[in-house]
Amino acid sequence: MTRALAALVLVMLCISSAAFAGYGPEKLSDPKLEARAVALQRNLRCLVCQGESLDESGSQLADDLRRLIRARIQAGQSDTQITDFLVSRYGNVILMKPPLEPGTWLLWFGPLFILVMGGGIAGLIVVRAHKRFEANG
Repeated sequence: MTRALAALVLVMLCISSAAFAGYGPEKLSDPKLEARAVALQRNLRCLVCQGESLDESGSQLADDLRRLIRARIQAGQSDTQITDFLVSRYGNVILMKPPLEPGTWLLWFGPLFILVMGGGIAGLIVVRAHKRFEANG
């Protein structure tokens, strides 16, 4: 019975270590490589959190992406290769500063468009209310 339990525990440990084998390290031992990883994480947006970089976020996805970045740095990939991979996988929305191109116009100009539309609607309501007041007044 004890041997069966020990064998089961050993099998479970092997399975759990194999499941996490694809993840990168928490921190890189080389300070220069770790600085590269942190700089990349600051330029990439967490897809779960609103307006937080991967470096700031506490979400599970951000943790996984931080490990992925460190694993790819350890594998010898450049910052551009890592960024290009993440953009190909998640789109320009993962970039803290997405490029200005037709596909990202909504990201850049959407808030301004909403502000202008809201101001226009508010102005129209005020003008109509003023005309009604003058007509009744």
